[in-house]
Amino acid sequence: MRPITVFMACALTLPLAAIAGEAPAGAEALRTATPIKHVILVIGENRTFDNMFGTYLPPAGQQVWNLLSRGIVKADGSPGPHFPLAAQWQATGDGRYSVHPRRSKLYEDDGPITVSSAPTKPRFQNIAAVYAAEPAAGLPTDAYALLTQGGTGLPKGSRIDTRFPDTLPNGPYLLTRYHYYHAYDGSPVHRFFQMWQELDCDVAAASPHNPSGCRNDLFTWVEANVGRGSDGKPKPADYDQSGRHEGAVALGFYAMNRGDAPYFDSLARQYSLSDNFHQAVMGGTGANHIELGFGTALYYAGADGRPAVPPKEQIEDPDPQPGTLDFYKQDGYAGGSYVACADPAQPGVKSVRDYLAALPYKAFKDGDCQPHAYYLVNNYDPGYFGDGRKAPLGKGEFTVPPSRQPNLAMLLDKSRVSWRYYGEGWNKRVEGGETEGDGYCNICNPFQYSTQVMTDPAARQGFKDIQDLYADIKAGTLPAVSILKPDGFLDGHPATSKLELFEAFCRKLVQAVQANPKLWQDTAIMITMDEGGGYYDSGYVQPIDFFGDGSRIPLIVVSPYSKGVGMVHAYGDHVSFDKFVEANWKLGTISEWSRDRLPNPKTSADDPYVPLNSPALDDLMSMFDFRPPAAGGP
Repeated sequence: MRPITVFMACALTLPLAAIAGEAPAGAEALRTATPIKHVILVIGENRTFDNMFGTYLPPAGQQVWNLLSRGIVKADGSPGPHFPLAAQWQATGDGRYSVHPRRSKLYEDDGPITVSSAPTKPRFQNIAAVYAAEPAAGLPTDAYALLTQGGTGLPKGSRIDTRFPDTLPNGPYLLTRYHYYHAYDGSPVHRFFQMWQELDCDVAAASPHNPSGCRNDLFTWVEANVGRGSDGKPKPADYDQSGRHEGAVALGFYAMNRGDAPYFDSLARQYSLSDNFHQAVMGGTGANHIELGFGTALYYAGADGRPAVPPKEQIEDPDPQPGTLDFYKQDGYAGGSYVACADPAQPGVKSVRDYLAALPYKAFKDGDCQPHAYYLVNNYDPGYFGDGRKAPLGKGEFTVPPSRQPNLAMLLDKSRVSWRYYGEGWNKRVEGGETEGDGYCNICNPFQYSTQVMTDPAARQGFKDIQDLYADIKAGTLPAVSILKPDGFLDGHPATSKLELFEAFCRKLVQAVQANPKLWQDTAIMITMDEGGGYYDSGYVQPIDFFGDGSRIPLIVVSPYSKGVGMVHAYGDHVSFDKFVEANWKLGTISEWSRDRLPNPKTSADDPYVPLNSPALDDLMSMFDFRPPAAGGP
C-alpha cells in the first residue's frame, strides 16, 4: 500500500494549465495516436444492456450476449427454453451482511409492481410548460411532445401498478407488453451494498465462462427485503404489504426487435456496440461518475486533504436490523454512504474482501483502499457550488468534503489537452444559485468535487451548458475531450425520464456533429449509461476491487471510424474512457493507483468476454476500424 505522504505530494503538485477555459480551436492540431481529434462522451442514466438490448439482433455473422441469444426469452419477449437461467431466488440471513447470502428456494412471488417512483402524470402538462423548463437546445423539435406523455394514469398515491398483472413469471418480462414505449417506469434500487447482493457473487458458483461466480439472481429478493434503504430508521410496520416494496420492477426489459428504442437500434447497426461494457462501481450515479473522473473512489477528506472520519450517521452499516432478514441498520441517501473498505471489522467490509480474496485471480493490487480512509459508495453532493464556493459540511449536510485527489481534468490540463464538461442546466445553476428543479445533475460532474479545479476560476470555465455545446459544434471550436450530461428530464432515468427522451437527446447531438463535415470526420461520440439502475442483466461481471465492477451497460460508439464495426466483446467499464483518452492523446495515467493502469484484456478463442489476465480493462480502441472510412458520408 502506497504511503499517504507520497500520495499527497503528488496530488498537490500537479499544475493546472487552465486550458479548459481557453478557446480549443487548436484541438485538431494535437498529435494523436489515431485520426480521432475530438471525443464526446454522452452519459445517460440507469439502464443495463439487457434492459435496452435484451432482444437485439446483431448484423449477420456477428454474435451478441443478451436475453434472446442465451434463450432466456424468445423473439416475442416470452419465456424461452433457458428461462430458468435468469430465475430469481430467495435467501436467508444469519444477522450479518453477505454479498452472497445462502439461497433457500426460488422466488415464488414476482408481483405486484409498485408505482411509488413512477409518475402518475407526465412531467409537463402542455408544450408551453415544456419550453419554459427545458432549453430549446435539449431536444429535436419533433421530440418535445414526449415530455407531455407517459404517466401511469393511476390515481395519485397508488401503490400497485395495475398496468401489470398481479403476478409475473420468475424472470425477465417485456415492459411494452403492458404499456407503450413512451410510458414512465419505476426505478429499482441500486445502492452499493444492495447491488453486491443482487449480483450474488460466490466463487463456489464459478465456471470457466463465469470465473467470478456472479449469478445475478437476488434482484427481486433484495428489492423486497431492503429496497431503497433504511436511512437508519426501523423497518416500517407495513413494509411487507403488497406494493410497499419494489418487487419485480428490476426484471423489466425493452425489445428492439419489436420496435422499442429504434434510434439506438439504428446506431448500433451502423456503428459499433459493446456487449461487455460495465458500470465501474456497484451502486448509483454519483459514485460511478466519480470513478470516471478520478479512476478510483473518493475518500472523506479533512481540511488538509488527508483521510478523515465522517460523521457517524454517514457511515454505512448493512448488517440487518434485529428481527429483519435484510433491512440494513444504516443505509440511505440521508444516512450512511461512507465505507472504511480497508478495515474488515467494519460492517459489510469483510464479506466483500473475503469474496475478492477467493477469486481465481488477484483483485487490483494497486486499487484504492487506504487504511483509515472512508470511501463514498453512494450519492452525496460535491464539496463545491458551481461558482467555486465551498458547500457546507457537518451533521445533516450530505456533502463530500473538497477532494485533492488527482483526476482526469488535472491530467488533461497538465498535458495541455483541451476539455469541457457540458452539463445541461449549468447556466441556471450558476446564475440562480444552488436550486433544485433546474435539471442540472451536480453529482454527475466529477470535477465539481475537485479542489484543484473548483478553486481555479479559469479551470471552471471548462464547465458549460448545452447551448454552449451546440455553439462549439457549429463554430468548430469543440475541445479535444468533452463529457456531456443531459438534464434530469432527458437522461433516460426511469421514473423521472424515459429511454425515448435520451434517444432523442442523442439524435440531436449526432445529427449536429454530422452536419459539420470537418468536425465529423475526426470525431467519436460515445453513448453510454452511468449505471444499470438496478435492472437485471445476464452478462459476465469481472470484480476488479472493493468497489466493482457492476452490471453491464450499453456503449455505442458513433464515428466514421466505427462505421460497420458492429459487435465488440472486449471487457471495459467507465475507466476505459480514461484509457482511451490517455492512449489517443499519448498521456500518462491519472495516478499510480487508478484503474486506468490496468492492462487491456487478453481472451481465448472460445470466449471473447472473460479476460484471461483479470483484472483488465479495454481502452476502447477495439470499437474502431482505423482504415480510411468508406466514401459516401456519414
